[in-house]
Amino acid sequence: MYAVIRTGGKQYRVAPRDVIEVERLPAEAGAAVELSEVLALNDEKSTVIGTPLVNGARVAATVLEHTKGDKVIIFKKRRRKNYRRRTGHRQSYTMLRIDEILPAGQSRRGGVAE
Repeated sequence: MYAVIRTGGKQYRVAPRDVIEVERLPAEAGAAVELSEVLALNDEKSTVIGTPLVNGARVAATVLEHTKGDKVIIFKKRRRKNYRRRTGHRQSYTMLRIDEILPAGQSRRGGVAE
């Protein structure tokens, strides 16, 4: 089973027990999060494509840690004008472990939602 989710303006193909790096989420390390923007859902039998989202589908994940990406150097220069600017940027990321993919109508523990 796998799902295509959207978070931080990017799309990710995820399966249970995957570890992915997404844009920083406002959650503490060790917290459980649910990602509700599921674009596509596939079990072994069928594929459901959302229009644009799959109604009721969620992906349950656990926050492992918050990290920063590699430094990117931005250098601007105008030739012959004595203009130089040098700045850097490090993007913040959150490491997630995908626990479960929940189709519509299922709760977190595998039962049926009420």
